Amino acid sequence: MKLTILGGGGFRVPLVYRALLADHAEGRVTRVTLHDVDADRLAAIGGVLAEQARAVPDAPAVSVTTDLDEALRGADFVFSAVRVGGLAGRAADERVALAEGVLGQETVGAGGIAYGLRTVPVALDIARRVARVAPDAWVINFTNPAGLVTEAMSRVLGDRVIGICDSPVGLGRRVARVLGADPGEAWFDYVGLNHLGWLRGVRVAGRDELPRLLADTEALGSFEEGRLFGADWIRSLGAIPNEYLHYYYFNREAVRAYQEAGRTRGAYLRDQQAAFYGAPSLGSWHATLAEREATYMAANREAAGAGDRAEQDLEPGGYEQVALALMRAVARDERATLILNVRNRTTLSVLDADAVVEVPCLVDANGAHPVSVAPLPHHAVGLVAAVKAAEREVLAAAESGSRETAVKAFALHPLVDSVSVARRLLDAYAREHPELGHLA
Repeated sequence: MKLTILGGGGFRVPLVYRALLADHAEGRVTRVTLHDVDADRLAAIGGVLAEQARAVPDAPAVSVTTDLDEALRGADFVFSAVRVGGLAGRAADERVALAEGVLGQETVGAGGIAYGLRTVPVALDIARRVARVAPDAWVINFTNPAGLVTEAMSRVLGDRVIGICDSPVGLGRRVARVLGADPGEAWFDYVGLNHLGWLRGVRVAGRDELPRLLADTEALGSFEEGRLFGADWIRSLGAIPNEYLHYYYFNREAVRAYQEAGRTRGAYLRDQQAAFYGAPSLGSWHATLAEREATYMAANREAAGAGDRAEQDLEPGGYEQVALALMRAVARDERATLILNVRNRTTLSVLDADAVVEVPCLVDANGAHPVSVAPLPHHAVGLVAAVKAAEREVLAAAESGSRETAVKAFALHPLVDSVSVARRLLDAYAREHPELGHLA
């Protein structure tokens, strides 16, 4: 099988290749094509992958190209992990928002909307090229904002595009560990949108073990989300929130922490990765990855008084394992249950059929099929509906080029509390990003 990775010069690509190297089953990926618009980054990551493969017999062959059609031709799977504007663009998204006193984060709030406005047109172009050059390929999307971008691409590719995220995987793994359960044997009742979901149950051998965890204050304080949100708040929700909900439930504290940090997360990663790409090697990649994981959500942890990340939480989230499991299930009809970003159909009654949601899915050779879940609790309904409404305005603005619609996207988001702020944000982002200049 051939796997094409778009954004192939990206820092996380060696995680995907490492997972492929460990897969020796029949029908595995034997060819990997890396595509990127930056030839230097492609060369850097290609070199790291060559080091990874050195001691592995029959390692998947790797090729690199800056030609998108060449990369797509003959692909069985396309893994999309592009970053429009690079980390410099992310840093600008975060800085502009914080200057207006609202959240500056890659995928949440104003930063996420700006990123979406830049990324959706590129994602739609990729979807159209896939449909033309590799119509039988399955697209696995990790490009952020993952739910929004997957929904945009689904308007072209239908159910042949599936979004993935490592946040639910990491949450499930941590909770299972505390409960003494094997994550592979547990059923996780997780529901919401990308970066906006709740773990409502953990069934092991037919029994929901989450109530046992919710009743144990010490156990709740032993893993990352428990320390971020606090036992009392988690118990009041009756569910464990995705880590990104810290930006909503503790928004003022998060904004203050980011403003006081001196350097946004995007700026930190920009500088850190510049050092890696300046002298790339497998050893420096491992060191950079370890530092990246140790500092993840550092400002939020400081705001919550959660301390440093525990050693057992430093393992990368596992999106590469989700991607590999998804490819196996589709290519080999090895049925799997995975939390994915797919079209809603009738899963959540508060959203329409085409809205992309993040829920457990049964995966087989015909794709990912969302599992029926209980209705959203009342406290989640308004948040999910409001964020989805803002996402829909982003899609409409990207399609129409309308300034009014783009302002509406900012203004409707729960973390942007003023139409006047929304207008100033759009003007500032248009100055930072030439591709948004037509919206000014």
